[in-house]
Amino acid sequence: MYLQRKLSDKLITFKGLRYPYRTSKQSSLRYNATVGIGGNIADVKRRFEHLFFTIKRDKRVSIEATALILKNPPFGYLNQEDFLNSIIVLKTNLNAKEFLKYLLRLEKKFGRRRSFADAPRTLDLDIIFFNNQVINTEELTIPHHGWAKRESVLIPLASMCR
Repeated sequence: MYLQRKLSDKLITFKGLRYPYRTSKQSSLRYNATVGIGGNIADVKRRFEHLFFTIKRDKRVSIEATALILKNPPFGYLNQEDFLNSIIVLKTNLNAKEFLKYLLRLEKKFGRRRSFADAPRTLDLDIIFFNNQVINTEELTIPHHGWAKRESVLIPLASMCR
């Protein structure tokens, strides 16, 4: 069951049991990671719930918090369904490159297929921030390129500050 709130004609937020979520436990893991999650194929809210429990069972990561879910229009390739997006804040002992590999394996587990840029997808996991690091390599850019201009990041992120 999700409570929804219409922000505008094109933006709707959803709140459920695990989105938003905040733990009261302290983690001893070393790095902080802010991950944008998204998808627009099939039952994305259910997939987000499954993702939450998949991550929760993994000892390499600890969920610190999640944001509300935002329904928003696609950008780039526009001929597709609206996206659902949220944010998960994690702690991990994996370094940034290992953490990226971990996220790519999760995407694959949840059926992600990479057909073309901005294509519809079951699950998209993007590292927005990683322990205040700045990384600019061919395979990894942190902070995530364009994060500050995307409602799909800003609105869920802002919801965590309340």
